[in-house]
Amino acid sequence: MARSGQPAPAATETDPAYLQERIDVVRRRRPGNTAAAVVLVVAAALFLYGAATNPTYGWSDFARYLFDWRVIEAARNTLLLTVFAMLGAVVIGVSLAVMRLSPNRVLQSSSWVYLWIFRGTPVYVQLVFWGLFSTIYKELRLGIPFGPTFATLSTESGLTVFHLAVIGLALNEAAYMAEIVRAGLSSVEDGQSEAATALGLSWWQTMSRIVLPQAMRVIIPPTGNEVISMLKTTSLVTAVPYSLELYTRTRDIASETFNPIPMLLVASAWYLLFTSLLMVGQFYLERHFAHGSTRARPSRRARALSRAAQKEQA
Repeated sequence: MARSGQPAPAATETDPAYLQERIDVVRRRRPGNTAAAVVLVVAAALFLYGAATNPTYGWSDFARYLFDWRVIEAARNTLLLTVFAMLGAVVIGVSLAVMRLSPNRVLQSSSWVYLWIFRGTPVYVQLVFWGLFSTIYKELRLGIPFGPTFATLSTESGLTVFHLAVIGLALNEAAYMAEIVRAGLSSVEDGQSEAATALGLSWWQTMSRIVLPQAMRVIIPPTGNEVISMLKTTSLVTAVPYSLELYTRTRDIASETFNPIPMLLVASAWYLLFTSLLMVGQFYLERHFAHGSTRARPSRRARALSRAAQKEQA
């Protein structure tokens, strides 16, 4: 604002007031988009009306079994499978990623062979093998090769089908987590680590304060997708066989009601609930680790220019 008695300075091309006066934003009309939106809304409304009035869906059975104690217990077991399998996958995946980045050829080769095997075979086939683990290996022995044995574990009594399901899911998922972590660590420039070393930071301080906070921006989005994928992959543990997870339990109930559609809807509702909660958590994690790296949106810059121009005119 110019002082009293002095002429106001001429507006320049970079002045917000000049931009506000010169730029007249007109929203472009897009009749095709409007027509497509109307068609989609009408189609969705027709589908929902048809589903609500179709007796085959069995909405009364859906409401009856949605919070059945057997379904709730199966949903809890599904969450436990997801959590334990992902924790194991993260630990093993980080170790494999460090091995892949190691200059040691033996470690690199071992990690590559692991990824080749577990990414190259279907997870269902791997779970079938884990279901036969007690048949293939009757006992697990800890001792010196060709020497004395210190401890013996019977696989039939020491490992339940739940444990085998978690192990099978974790080992398969670790192969994918290893590549995600390796990509995140490789995305940080070497100059960051070199600068931290020059400042006297230890390896752990460099990783925890410099490398990992920047790598998490790359690691978090695909890891969130893998967690959601793991939640749905738990429906395959029937190959172990483990029958107390959500999909298998609802399928067993459907064999009693002779109508599988309501029970499929029950399982889908629980999966959608868990997936929605995971997506919300992923959103806040991404926003937390993205501080200082994302640009303001054009609409925000426009609003900032508008507020600056109003203050200048006042």
